[in-house]
Amino acid sequence: MENPVLLTPRYWEEYELIDSGGFEKLERFGSVVTVRPEPQALWRKALPEQEWERLAGAVFRRGASDGAVPSGKRSQADERGTWDVRPGVAGQWKIAYAYKDMALRMRLGFTAFKHVGIFPEQAENWDFIYDSVERIRSGTDGRPAVLNLFAYTGGATLAAASAGAAVTHVDSVKQVVGWARENAAASGTDGVRWIVDDAAKFTAREVRRGNRYRGIILDPPAYGRGPDGEKWVLEQHLPALLDDCARLLEPSGSFLILNLYSMGLSSLLARSTVKDIFRPDRFGAPDEKFGELYFADRAGRQLPLGVFYRAFFG
Repeated sequence: MENPVLLTPRYWEEYELIDSGGFEKLERFGSVVTVRPEPQALWRKALPEQEWERLAGAVFRRGASDGAVPSGKRSQADERGTWDVRPGVAGQWKIAYAYKDMALRMRLGFTAFKHVGIFPEQAENWDFIYDSVERIRSGTDGRPAVLNLFAYTGGATLAAASAGAAVTHVDSVKQVVGWARENAAASGTDGVRWIVDDAAKFTAREVRRGNRYRGIILDPPAYGRGPDGEKWVLEQHLPALLDDCARLLEPSGSFLILNLYSMGLSSLLARSTVKDIFRPDRFGAPDEKFGELYFADRAGRQLPLGVFYRAFFG
């Protein structure tokens, strides 16, 4: 059995975790520096408060928010709030990410759920997606089909499409899918089918249709609602969703990614759940990796930002 690993993205130029501590993080997204809540930053800040105040262009404050915004993806614990934005700081801006021949451009903006439209730790998985699609294409004709569930603003979708996949992008929030389409246009990617739907319902219909995929990406929240009020609770509904994904994924020449963001859930749990369903008698022994995604701040503190399991079935 392999051991869990710690992975951090290697190719970001337009993102940096500057400092963390006191249950907050100080981040640079391109030209904009933000302060956001971070429940896992248990330690003290390395920089003085005056330096945080000097650097920050926008600070998220928990509390009531009047605006409906394209977000609400991650967790029931993601409380609404408002941003204190310094004069001269734009409400929307773009950043870029590059890996090999992949050149992504994504629009960011301030939302009422503390998010800005990107989860930068996922760039480590974007690289894996790009490499996996390239690997599949080297042995097949055409564009391999990839399914991205709970797809948010589309970083994983763009990575797969950039490598030549035909991607089905599924998210339950219409505004978020529109945001992802903006990012695809800015990145010059095509070959994406955009779906506003509940992930579990869509996947079940795909099973009934007999469709198959070469890659499946799952980035589920701990708790959420579908477009028609469908209730999603991770611990209750994830195994059934994975059952359907196992019916959709080709047993060889394919890949799977599962991300979990709930505090208290481990990568061993993710691995055991997947392997109970994606059994070796059908999928063989995968080339797998599991562990935590993190960023280190300038003081060297490693901030955990979610667990992952990913596998390539050869």
